[in-house]
Amino acid sequence: MSIDRAALVAGIDRLAAAMERDFDMLNSADGALGDGDLGVTMTRGMRLVAEKAPDLPDDLGMALLQCAQAFTKSSGSSYGTLLATGLMAIAKAVKGETEVGAERVSDLVATARDQMQARGKADLGGKTVLDSLDAVASATKGLSEPDAVADAAARAVDAALDAFRDKKATIGRARIFGEKSVGMDDPGMLAMQRIVKALADRQD
Repeated sequence: MSIDRAALVAGIDRLAAAMERDFDMLNSADGALGDGDLGVTMTRGMRLVAEKAPDLPDDLGMALLQCAQAFTKSSGSSYGTLLATGLMAIAKAVKGETEVGAERVSDLVATARDQMQARGKADLGGKTVLDSLDAVASATKGLSEPDAVADAAARAVDAALDAFRDKKATIGRARIFGEKSVGMDDPGMLAMQRIVKALADRQD
């Protein structure tokens, strides 16, 4: 089974629903270590992407580019900008393709991670969304069966949250909270957990 336009549209539907469901949770988490509007950013962004979904082309590169453009219209937040940057990097990598095999997920996630890292001028290990993406890229490397890839990705974002929860945030807005961030989930990592699980269709 490959990722095609139909799979992308189905994933968008699941993700949009997940962001509506997790609106309050994401706002609350972001309120503790940020601006308190992450739920707003994700919900508004996915509403616009979902509206665009019926008209997406079969070319996955063009489809993902249009998703990124739709998402950025809803918010100028730094997290939204980073997500759009990652999407655009993947879009460039699959331009002209109508199907993408599950075995490429690891490399595509790594591509998004690297571009987001360059855009945000951040390092791995800082307790950010980059660490979640790095965990997914590592966990799915070498896997080609869709269910195995989905399961590995879902487990990886859980493990990343667990691994960094008791660490101090050193990058981004959360870093200003210093020791207060210890014992708390990074909002961006939490959002990526919900994103990955929705796309993998592995909800709690």
